[in-house]
Amino acid sequence: MNENLFASFITPTMMGLPIVMLIIMFPSLLFPSTARLVNNRLISIQQWLIRVTTKQMMAIHSKKGQTWTLMLISLIMFIGSTNLLGLLPHSFTPTTQLSMNLGMAIPLWAGTVILGFRHKTKASLAHFLPQGTPLPLIPMLIIIETISLFIQPMALAVRLTANITAGHLLIHLIGGATLALMSISMTTAFVTFIILILLTVLEFAVALIQAYVFTLLVSLYLHDNA
Repeated sequence: MNENLFASFITPTMMGLPIVMLIIMFPSLLFPSTARLVNNRLISIQQWLIRVTTKQMMAIHSKKGQTWTLMLISLIMFIGSTNLLGLLPHSFTPTTQLSMNLGMAIPLWAGTVILGFRHKTKASLAHFLPQGTPLPLIPMLIIIETISLFIQPMALAVRLTANITAGHLLIHLIGGATLALMSISMTTAFVTFIILILLTVLEFAVALIQAYVFTLLVSLYLHDNA
């Protein structure tokens, strides 16, 4: 196992060139389109999950908000598949990079805010000043609400980055502890190995949950503004 704890988070290169774009494009191969009348089980399960997720996530939106359906479904599929592929040995997870997550969060957040100011100008401005606010508190509340608005994309990106990175670090540490304990006590090593398996199963769940949470929060921002 690599001695450097953070080596798996370094952007991989090939002949001195970064190959992160190829890694980002790879998950699209996991969702093939088919022209057959009867699909196989894998594609049928994928389509069923997409339909269920779409109904649950887009039910609260107006017709204007439902125009974002394709973008949000593509987002959850991309983040979920990228997180799952990152759990494979010797693989790279792009969602552990804060810069990439900010690159997803900021444009989506900015799109929802611009949409709100364009179609619901009064309602969007009303968020900065709750009704019935005492006059001396008005400047402070406007500053606080403005800061909270601009923190939203940062919170989206940091939440995804922190959860995925923490899970990978735990797997790395417990895996290293298991290898070290094999030469000392096989019983203790077996216990830590069981913990490692349980943690890996948990990380599979976290990978999907974080993709859903990220997309759901973007959907809620859209609902507040569309």
